[in-house]
Amino acid sequence: MNYELFIRSGSQEVDFALLKDGKLIELHKEEEDNNFTVGDIFLAKIRKTVPGLNAAFVNVGYEKDGFLHYHDLGPKVLSQLKFVKSVSSGKLKDYTLNNFPFEKEIDKHGNLNDALKSNQSILVQIVKEPISTKGPRISSELSIAGRYIVLVPFSDRVSVSQKIESNEEKDRLKRLITSIKPKGFGVIIRTVAEGKKVAELDKDLQNLMDRWTAMCKKLQGAHHPSKVLSELNRGASIIRDMFNDSFSAIHIDDETLYLQIKDYVQEIAPKKENIVKFYDSNVPMFEKFGIERQIKTSFGKTVSGSKGAYLVIEHTEAMHVIDVNSGNRSNKQKTQEGTALEVNLIAATEVARQLRLRDMGGIIVVDFIDLANANHRKQLYNHLREEMKDDRAKHKILPPSKFGLIQITRQRVRPEMNIKTREEDPSNVIDGEIEAPIIVVNRINEEVKRLFKKDYKKITLNTHPFIAAFLTKGFPSVRTKWFLEHKKWVKIQPRDAYTYLEYHFHDKDGELIK
Repeated sequence: MNYELFIRSGSQEVDFALLKDGKLIELHKEEEDNNFTVGDIFLAKIRKTVPGLNAAFVNVGYEKDGFLHYHDLGPKVLSQLKFVKSVSSGKLKDYTLNNFPFEKEIDKHGNLNDALKSNQSILVQIVKEPISTKGPRISSELSIAGRYIVLVPFSDRVSVSQKIESNEEKDRLKRLITSIKPKGFGVIIRTVAEGKKVAELDKDLQNLMDRWTAMCKKLQGAHHPSKVLSELNRGASIIRDMFNDSFSAIHIDDETLYLQIKDYVQEIAPKKENIVKFYDSNVPMFEKFGIERQIKTSFGKTVSGSKGAYLVIEHTEAMHVIDVNSGNRSNKQKTQEGTALEVNLIAATEVARQLRLRDMGGIIVVDFIDLANANHRKQLYNHLREEMKDDRAKHKILPPSKFGLIQITRQRVRPEMNIKTREEDPSNVIDGEIEAPIIVVNRINEEVKRLFKKDYKKITLNTHPFIAAFLTKGFPSVRTKWFLEHKKWVKIQPRDAYTYLEYHFHDKDGELIK
């Protein structure tokens, strides 16, 4: 497994592309004026409480107020309110919580009006960015994420990631953190802390305490609302959450950003500093490494997979629906059931990738090809779970129903990544749109592989002159690559009468191949 991160900087935004074994699995866009990122902490004011919803609307500076439910207050919210009031007024100068008198915890099933009042100052954290017409979802149970641990103010609990399987390791980490953590702060030990020494954990803890202190210093005299603690930029947060020995390169095309990321990597993993590389070339970075091509072919209603299988992805207000199709493919399996299983396994891998790539959230229903064998259905279910194991968004996968449907719920914390892949029709059709030509070229590629596997000795491709030129010009041309791979030559015949994206294959007798 090999990860590469590409960071492209523009005048108003920064794009982050994460590749796993050369395949695009995550794409993020960070705009300069984006003031509401998951993890940001704001000093805000309660605008109004709504007893019927057991929630409050909080002014965080967005056009729509943030939504704060009672269950998102956290048990120690009364202590937090008292702390904020004392620090803001200048009465409290000690931010360590060592000698801070805590208030009693709120009732788990209580009413919001018993805890909050209108116009109160409160610290809230963004847990879900503004999506569509909704304001941000917020929580007053704060957490500050580091490389190995997450610091939770106004708590004493120490918990360990469930992904660490060894009970001995869990106990070791718990003992270490309990011995070094400051009073009044809880800690969540992250998966990447497994096997780490106390010095590394203590350094991470001190960095988080420094961030907490810096945030508290901003409270005195701060206006409402104001951001008092910013989450790391998207690139640094990806590195913090995912960085491991599997990372082979981080490419950055902006020198200032390159130096910042290099310093950050040097801090968290000094031995891997040399994988951070400054990209300096006239050829755009996303073009050079084939990322732009992957973006064009990975978004849109239809997504092609390997061996001819493809997905059709539809979006509705309530859910996302994904249909799995076998397409035109050479069948190596002896039975229909075997073919269906093979296609489903290929599709499951692509579904897991698409969910991360588009950051699709909410309810997702995947219509796989029906499998009669219960063991095959279980194999498909386990394969999908394995493929989604690295997905950082919280998710739950239900076993296949008897109709072949698998239901997935996936956490949605920011707007879905949606990239327009259709282009203006050059044939002067009013308001007409066509698929991006690169998608058609990919489809032709797949067709050529399929036909050569069926043992066609001689193939002629009739296509629009633009597509024909793309396939034959330059060295090595696409057609030359076909010849080197399959040891067979494809004759390409430009046809002026064809529409822009029309193409047909013919055999040695001139008969149309369907």
